[in-house]
Amino acid sequence: MGISCVPLHPLFAAEVRGVDLREPLPPSTVAAIHEGMNRYGILVFHDQAMEPLRQREMTRQLGVLELGFGRVVAVHRDDARPPPRTGYAEVADISNLDAQGAPVERASRKTLGNLANQLWHSDSSFQKPSARYSLLLAVQLPSWGGDTEFCDMRAAYDALDPVLKAELEGLEAEHYALHSRILLGDDEYSEAAHSIFPPVTWPIVRTHPGSHRKLLFIGAHARRVLGMTVPEGRLLLMDLLEHATQPRFVHRHTWRPGDLVIWDNRCILHRGRRWDMSEPRELRRTTTADIDEAAAPAGAS
Repeated sequence: MGISCVPLHPLFAAEVRGVDLREPLPPSTVAAIHEGMNRYGILVFHDQAMEPLRQREMTRQLGVLELGFGRVVAVHRDDARPPPRTGYAEVADISNLDAQGAPVERASRKTLGNLANQLWHSDSSFQKPSARYSLLLAVQLPSWGGDTEFCDMRAAYDALDPVLKAELEGLEAEHYALHSRILLGDDEYSEAAHSIFPPVTWPIVRTHPGSHRKLLFIGAHARRVLGMTVPEGRLLLMDLLEHATQPRFVHRHTWRPGDLVIWDNRCILHRGRRWDMSEPRELRRTTTADIDEAAAPAGAS
Protein backbone atom coordinates (compact mmCIF):
# COMPACT_ATOMS: atom_id res chain seq x y z
CA MET A 1 0.00 0.00 0.00
CA GLY A 2 1.44 3.37 -1.02
CA ILE A 3 1.30 6.70 0.76
CA SER A 4 -1.98 8.61 0.39
CA CYS A 5 -3.22 12.02 1.55
CA VAL A 6 -6.80 12.58 2.73
CA PRO A 7 -7.75 16.30 2.85
CA LEU A 8 -8.84 17.64 6.24
CA HIS A 9 -9.88 21.16 5.16
CA PRO A 10 -11.19 22.67 1.92
CA LEU A 11 -8.03 24.76 1.48
CA PHE A 12 -5.13 22.89 3.09
CA ALA A 13 -4.06 20.17 5.59
CA ALA A 14 -4.23 16.42 5.00
CA GLU A 15 -4.01 13.16 6.91
CA VAL A 16 -1.31 10.80 5.60
CA ARG A 17 -1.89 7.08 5.42
CA GLY A 18 0.37 4.24 4.39
CA VAL A 19 3.65 5.31 5.99
CA ASP A 20 5.37 4.40 9.25
CA LEU A 21 7.71 7.22 10.29
CA ARG A 22 9.29 4.96 12.90
CA GLU A 23 11.10 3.08 10.13
CA PRO A 24 13.81 4.50 7.84
CA LEU A 25 12.09 6.27 4.96
CA PRO A 26 12.88 5.25 1.39
CA PRO A 27 13.59 8.12 -1.04
CA SER A 28 10.19 7.69 -2.69
CA THR A 29 8.42 8.28 0.64
CA VAL A 30 10.58 11.32 1.44
CA ALA A 31 9.72 12.75 -2.00
CA ALA A 32 6.01 12.06 -1.43
CA ILE A 33 6.10 13.86 1.94
CA HIS A 34 7.74 16.92 0.35
CA GLU A 35 5.13 16.86 -2.42
CA GLY A 36 2.32 16.62 0.12
CA MET A 37 3.80 19.47 2.13
CA ASN A 38 3.98 21.71 -0.93
CA ARG A 39 0.33 21.04 -1.69
CA TYR A 40 -1.26 20.94 1.78
CA GLY A 41 1.16 22.81 4.07
CA ILE A 42 0.26 20.46 6.96
CA LEU A 43 0.43 16.67 7.12
CA VAL A 44 -1.03 14.65 10.01
CA PHE A 45 0.31 11.16 10.83
CA HIS A 46 -1.49 9.06 13.45
CA ASP A 47 -0.01 6.28 15.62
CA GLN A 48 3.62 7.34 15.28
CA ALA A 49 4.85 7.14 18.91
CA MET A 50 8.65 7.08 18.84
CA GLU A 51 11.68 7.84 20.98
CA PRO A 52 13.48 11.20 20.65
CA LEU A 53 16.41 9.65 18.81
CA ARG A 54 14.15 8.24 16.10
CA GLN A 55 12.33 11.56 15.76
CA ARG A 56 15.67 13.31 15.32
CA GLU A 57 16.88 10.81 12.72
CA MET A 58 13.57 10.85 10.83
CA THR A 59 13.63 14.64 10.73
CA ARG A 60 17.16 14.50 9.31
CA GLN A 61 15.71 12.67 6.32
CA LEU A 62 13.52 15.68 5.58
CA GLY A 63 16.13 18.43 5.88
CA VAL A 64 18.85 20.09 7.93
CA LEU A 65 18.09 20.15 11.66
CA GLU A 66 18.05 23.45 13.56
CA LEU A 67 18.26 24.25 17.26
CA GLY A 68 15.94 27.26 17.38
CA PHE A 69 14.75 29.50 20.19
CA GLY A 70 16.15 27.52 23.14
CA ARG A 71 19.42 29.41 22.88
CA VAL A 72 17.68 32.64 23.86
CA VAL A 73 15.88 31.12 26.82
CA ALA A 74 19.10 29.50 28.01
CA VAL A 75 20.74 32.87 28.66
CA HIS A 76 17.67 34.58 30.12
CA ARG A 77 18.77 36.42 33.27
CA ASP A 78 21.05 34.02 35.21
CA ASP A 79 19.03 30.97 34.25
CA ALA A 80 21.29 27.90 33.97
CA ARG A 81 19.34 25.26 32.13
CA PRO A 82 20.04 21.51 32.33
CA PRO A 83 20.12 19.40 29.16
CA PRO A 84 16.64 19.08 27.59
CA ARG A 85 14.33 16.38 28.92
CA THR A 86 14.46 14.75 25.51
CA GLY A 87 18.20 14.14 25.77
CA TYR A 88 18.94 15.88 22.45
CA ALA A 89 19.38 19.57 21.77
CA GLU A 90 17.66 19.17 18.39
CA VAL A 91 14.51 17.68 19.99
CA ALA A 92 12.69 20.46 21.81
CA ASP A 93 10.69 19.65 24.94
CA ILE A 94 7.32 21.32 24.36
CA SER A 95 5.83 20.48 27.72
CA ASN A 96 4.89 21.89 31.10
CA LEU A 97 6.90 19.24 32.94
CA ASP A 98 9.98 19.43 35.15
CA ALA A 99 12.88 16.97 35.18
CA GLN A 100 10.85 14.58 37.34
CA GLY A 101 7.87 14.65 34.95
CA ALA A 102 5.60 16.77 37.16
CA PRO A 103 3.83 19.98 36.01
CA VAL A 104 5.92 23.06 36.72
CA GLU A 105 4.80 26.05 38.80
CA ARG A 106 2.77 28.81 37.13
CA ALA A 107 5.69 31.26 37.47
CA SER A 108 8.12 28.89 35.74
CA ARG A 109 10.02 29.85 32.60
CA LYS A 110 8.33 26.91 30.89
CA THR A 111 4.90 28.33 31.64
CA LEU A 112 5.83 31.52 29.83
CA GLY A 113 6.97 29.48 26.84
CA ASN A 114 3.68 27.61 26.75
CA LEU A 115 1.76 30.87 26.92
CA ALA A 116 3.83 32.45 24.15
CA ASN A 117 3.06 29.43 21.98
CA GLN A 118 -0.60 30.46 22.15
CA LEU A 119 0.15 33.48 19.92
CA TRP A 120 -0.09 33.04 16.15
CA HIS A 121 3.46 32.57 14.92
CA SER A 122 5.84 30.94 12.49
CA ASP A 123 8.71 29.04 14.12
CA SER A 124 12.07 30.82 13.82
CA SER A 125 10.85 33.66 11.60
CA PHE A 126 13.16 35.77 13.80
CA GLN A 127 16.31 34.30 12.26
CA LYS A 128 17.94 33.68 8.89
CA PRO A 129 17.59 31.04 7.73
CA SER A 130 14.18 30.64 9.28
CA ALA A 131 12.44 27.30 9.77
CA ARG A 132 11.12 25.16 6.98
CA TYR A 133 9.31 22.23 8.61
CA SER A 134 8.28 21.75 12.23
CA LEU A 135 7.46 18.21 13.36
CA LEU A 136 5.45 17.96 16.59
CA LEU A 137 4.84 14.62 18.30
CA ALA A 138 2.20 14.14 21.02
CA VAL A 139 3.41 12.14 24.04
CA GLN A 140 1.11 13.08 26.98
CA LEU A 141 -2.09 15.07 26.72
CA PRO A 142 -4.35 16.85 29.25
CA SER A 143 -7.98 15.89 29.81
CA TRP A 144 -9.19 18.94 27.88
CA GLY A 145 -7.84 21.69 25.62
CA GLY A 146 -4.34 21.92 24.21
CA ASP A 147 -5.40 21.71 20.57
CA THR A 148 -3.24 23.38 17.91
CA GLU A 149 -4.66 25.70 15.26
CA PHE A 150 -3.09 26.36 11.87
CA CYS A 151 -3.87 28.96 9.21
CA ASP A 152 -2.94 28.95 5.53
CA MET A 153 -1.17 32.19 4.64
CA ARG A 154 -1.38 31.42 0.91
CA ALA A 155 -5.17 31.29 0.97
CA ALA A 156 -5.19 34.39 3.18
CA TYR A 157 -3.12 36.29 0.63
CA ASP A 158 -5.32 35.15 -2.25
CA ALA A 159 -8.36 36.60 -0.48
CA LEU A 160 -6.89 40.09 0.07
CA ASP A 161 -8.38 43.09 -1.69
CA PRO A 162 -6.34 43.94 -4.83
CA VAL A 163 -5.69 47.45 -3.50
CA LEU A 164 -4.14 46.03 -0.32
CA LYS A 165 -2.12 43.52 -2.32
CA ALA A 166 -0.62 46.40 -4.30
CA GLU A 167 0.12 48.33 -1.09
CA LEU A 168 1.96 45.38 0.44
CA GLU A 169 4.28 44.76 -2.51
CA GLY A 170 7.81 45.72 -1.50
CA LEU A 171 7.04 46.18 2.21
CA GLU A 172 9.23 44.42 4.76
CA ALA A 173 8.58 43.57 8.39
CA GLU A 174 11.16 43.28 11.15
CA HIS A 175 10.98 40.02 13.12
CA TYR A 176 12.54 39.79 16.58
CA ALA A 177 12.91 36.69 18.75
CA LEU A 178 11.85 38.27 22.04
CA HIS A 179 8.97 40.36 20.72
CA SER A 180 6.31 37.75 21.51
CA ARG A 181 7.65 37.33 25.05
CA ILE A 182 7.74 41.10 25.61
CA LEU A 183 4.12 41.30 24.41
CA LEU A 184 3.24 39.05 27.37
CA GLY A 185 5.08 41.28 29.86
CA ASP A 186 8.36 39.36 30.04
CA ASP A 187 10.92 42.09 29.36
CA GLU A 188 13.82 41.36 31.74
CA TYR A 189 16.32 39.81 29.34
CA SER A 190 20.08 40.04 29.57
CA GLU A 191 22.18 41.74 26.93
CA ALA A 192 23.42 38.30 25.93
CA ALA A 193 19.86 37.15 25.27
CA HIS A 194 19.13 40.22 23.15
CA SER A 195 22.29 39.70 21.13
CA ILE A 196 21.80 36.04 20.20
CA PHE A 197 19.11 36.72 17.62
CA PRO A 198 19.35 40.28 16.26
CA PRO A 199 16.27 41.47 14.37
CA VAL A 200 15.87 40.26 10.80
CA THR A 201 13.66 41.55 8.00
CA TRP A 202 11.45 39.59 5.64
CA PRO A 203 9.14 40.73 2.84
CA ILE A 204 5.54 40.75 4.03
CA VAL A 205 4.56 39.14 0.73
CA ARG A 206 6.68 36.14 -0.24
CA THR A 207 6.39 33.36 -2.79
CA HIS A 208 6.34 29.80 -1.51
CA PRO A 209 9.12 27.92 -3.33
CA GLY A 210 7.25 24.61 -3.46
CA SER A 211 3.78 25.69 -4.59
CA HIS A 212 4.86 28.97 -6.25
CA ARG A 213 1.95 30.74 -4.54
CA LYS A 214 2.21 34.15 -2.90
CA LEU A 215 1.65 34.34 0.86
CA LEU A 216 1.67 36.64 3.88
CA PHE A 217 4.72 36.22 6.11
CA ILE A 218 3.75 37.76 9.46
CA GLY A 219 2.96 36.59 13.01
CA ALA A 220 3.80 37.30 16.65
CA HIS A 221 7.52 37.78 15.99
CA ALA A 222 6.89 40.66 13.52
CA ARG A 223 7.22 43.91 15.48
CA ARG A 224 7.30 46.72 12.91
CA VAL A 225 7.07 47.54 9.21
CA LEU A 226 10.05 49.24 7.65
CA GLY A 227 9.28 52.69 6.29
CA MET A 228 6.26 53.17 8.59
CA THR A 229 5.90 54.61 12.05
CA VAL A 230 5.76 51.87 14.67
CA PRO A 231 2.04 52.46 15.44
CA GLU A 232 0.99 52.47 11.78
CA GLY A 233 3.07 49.40 10.98
CA ARG A 234 1.78 47.44 13.96
CA LEU A 235 -1.81 48.26 13.10
CA LEU A 236 -1.21 47.01 9.56
CA LEU A 237 0.29 43.79 10.92
CA MET A 238 -2.67 43.38 13.30
CA ASP A 239 -5.16 43.89 10.46
CA LEU A 240 -3.38 41.33 8.29
CA LEU A 241 -3.26 38.80 11.13
CA GLU A 242 -6.96 39.33 11.87
CA HIS A 243 -7.73 38.72 8.19
CA ALA A 244 -5.50 35.63 7.94
CA THR A 245 -6.93 33.92 11.03
CA GLN A 246 -10.57 34.01 10.00
CA PRO A 247 -12.24 30.61 10.55
CA ARG A 248 -12.32 29.88 6.81
CA PHE A 249 -8.50 29.84 6.72
CA VAL A 250 -8.02 27.85 9.97
CA HIS A 251 -7.68 24.12 10.65
CA ARG A 252 -7.83 22.91 14.27
CA HIS A 253 -6.03 19.73 15.24
CA THR A 254 -7.21 17.81 18.30
CA TRP A 255 -4.30 15.70 19.47
CA ARG A 256 -4.23 12.07 20.44
CA PRO A 257 -1.13 10.26 21.76
CA GLY A 258 1.20 9.25 18.96
CA ASP A 259 0.06 11.95 16.54
CA LEU A 260 2.88 13.55 14.58
CA VAL A 261 2.05 16.73 12.67
CA ILE A 262 4.39 18.36 10.16
CA TRP A 263 3.78 21.90 8.97
CA ASP A 264 5.60 24.28 6.65
CA ASN A 265 6.51 27.48 8.52
CA ARG A 266 7.04 29.29 5.24
CA CYS A 267 3.29 29.33 4.52
CA ILE A 268 1.57 28.28 7.76
CA LEU A 269 1.02 30.09 11.07
CA HIS A 270 0.09 28.11 14.16
CA ARG A 271 -0.84 28.57 17.80
CA GLY A 272 -1.55 26.30 20.76
CA ARG A 273 -4.84 26.58 22.63
CA ARG A 274 -5.51 26.77 26.37
CA TRP A 275 -5.53 23.77 28.66
CA ASP A 276 -5.36 23.11 32.40
CA MET A 277 -1.67 23.67 33.10
CA SER A 278 -1.90 21.69 36.33
CA GLU A 279 -2.22 18.61 34.12
CA PRO A 280 0.70 17.13 32.14
CA ARG A 281 1.01 18.03 28.48
CA GLU A 282 4.08 16.80 26.64
CA LEU A 283 4.97 17.16 22.99
CA ARG A 284 8.36 17.00 21.26
CA ARG A 285 9.34 19.18 18.33
CA THR A 286 12.05 18.90 15.75
CA THR A 287 12.61 21.55 13.09
CA THR A 288 14.38 21.79 9.77
CA ALA A 289 16.02 24.99 8.54
CA ASP A 290 14.92 26.63 5.30
CA ILE A 291 18.15 26.03 3.45
CA ASP A 292 19.09 24.11 0.36
CA GLU A 293 20.68 20.86 1.55
CA ALA A 294 23.03 20.91 -1.41
CA ALA A 295 24.33 24.29 -0.25
CA ALA A 296 24.51 23.41 3.45
CA PRO A 297 27.98 23.71 5.03
CA ALA A 298 29.92 20.53 5.69
CA GLY A 299 28.91 18.94 8.99
CA ALA A 300 25.37 20.41 9.04
CA SER A 301 22.83 17.90 10.35
